[in-house]
Amino acid sequence: MLDIENLRVEYRPKGFRRPPFVAVDDVSLAIAEGETLGLVGESGSGKTTIGRALLGLAPVSGGRITFEDTDISHLNRRERRVISRDIQVVFQDPYSSLNPSMTVGDILSEPLRVQGVGGREAQARIASLLDQVGLPQDAVRRLPREFSGGQRQRVGIARALALSPRLIVCDEPVSALDLTTQARVLDLFLDIQEQTGVAYLFISHDLDVVRHISHRIAVLYRSRLVEMGDAIELTDMPRHPYTKRLLASSPVLDPDKQAARREERQRLSYV
Repeated sequence: MLDIENLRVEYRPKGFRRPPFVAVDDVSLAIAEGETLGLVGESGSGKTTIGRALLGLAPVSGGRITFEDTDISHLNRRERRVISRDIQVVFQDPYSSLNPSMTVGDILSEPLRVQGVGGREAQARIASLLDQVGLPQDAVRRLPREFSGGQRQRVGIARALALSPRLIVCDEPVSALDLTTQARVLDLFLDIQEQTGVAYLFISHDLDVVRHISHRIAVLYRSRLVEMGDAIELTDMPRHPYTKRLLASSPVLDPDKQAARREERQRLSYV
């Protein structure tokens, strides 16, 4: 469904003859129908930039991004609006990603209005979305500040689902939540995928979180792809030293295991 071929994203700094900053360098990925590809790496590795390039929010300097055999690397605003029916996003911060002055009903109806859906059809769709993400029907009349962080993220997920997309870019969607809420939101993502067949590009710095939700995992280090494979195999038997360090950095509840991971992390070095 989605092919990213030799993607390069670079930013031109101000100043005479200063070299460009390369955020993503020669990365190739593919996502099939109904699949979750986990994209993992530390801050600055380029993982979020790939998601932004897919959404048209970062410049594609080289390579191409193809969705259903259509090159979407350099779409104009009108073309991007058309493709937004099929490609949506859930942002990292459930507090800043929702307009605080709009009710939940207005937030969910906005993408529907943009695509020409209104009236009773929009109301029925919003009611269905709230039920799908486990929020009460009276949420339509309430403001985001009246909800917890996990509930706000459910609103963000409902907004992404409004147009029945085929692919959702999930940009660190649980990193701002506590562990219990993280587990509930991850289970919600899995339930939605089972019900709708939507595919996810799931971006995170936490390898354990990505393992829980992904079919395959791609590991980024310093803007380049260093390892990719089946989620269970890659996390059980990581080959690259950087992947091993990421795994050792993931917290666990058992204090003895956590201490062992801390010692292992100190032994490992980057390549």
